[in-house]
Amino acid sequence: MSARSNILNKLRAGLAGTTPRPDEFNEELVTRPWQYAPADRITRLRSLMEAVHTEVHQLASAEWPARVQELLATRGLNNLLYAPGTDHGKRLVEHWQQAGAGPQLIAYDRPVEEWKEELFWQVEASLTGTAGGIAATGSLVLWPDRHEPRLMSLLPPLHIALLKASEVEDNLYSMMQARDWSAGLPTNLLLISGPSKTADIEQVLAYGAHGPKELVVLILDDQ
Repeated sequence: MSARSNILNKLRAGLAGTTPRPDEFNEELVTRPWQYAPADRITRLRSLMEAVHTEVHQLASAEWPARVQELLATRGLNNLLYAPGTDHGKRLVEHWQQAGAGPQLIAYDRPVEEWKEELFWQVEASLTGTAGGIAATGSLVLWPDRHEPRLMSLLPPLHIALLKASEVEDNLYSMMQARDWSAGLPTNLLLISGPSKTADIEQVLAYGAHGPKELVVLILDDQ
């Protein structure tokens, strides 16, 4: 008998004659204090994110590619990392071609091992989508996948995130229920409330220590 089987058999034997405890979870404890009128969700999320140094813009869904171009131009940035396999990535390319935009678009279309130096040291900004937002904590929800890996929101100094206004939930529990997370989760689900910051060194707050120095959220009015 293997060590694994031996351990499992002992665990099963320890449960003999026992009765499972009833499920006493009270849903109201994690939802009732953190519910908002639909019109207030964006206001709360925005105020909490701006309080921790996040730049937030609310605009019509059709306007975001031009706003991205404007954000890059204002900062004098030369390139933008994007995911070509996403709908917003394709829309970005279309706008860039029509507008003759200056900053170079860099597609995340290779394994990281093939272009690690460029990705780590030369990319200046990135654009990603989101899986929604949480009003109670002022957080973005990112669900990295093969199209938009975790490195896209971790490495570039500027991270621009697209958030649909209709996908902002009251709290984490309502987000889990609405998206049916119990049916399956990725290996890496991200909750982001602001740019990377730390005060480990002499209690001096510094941005960009472990991730992007700037976070810009574009809230899209998509209804």
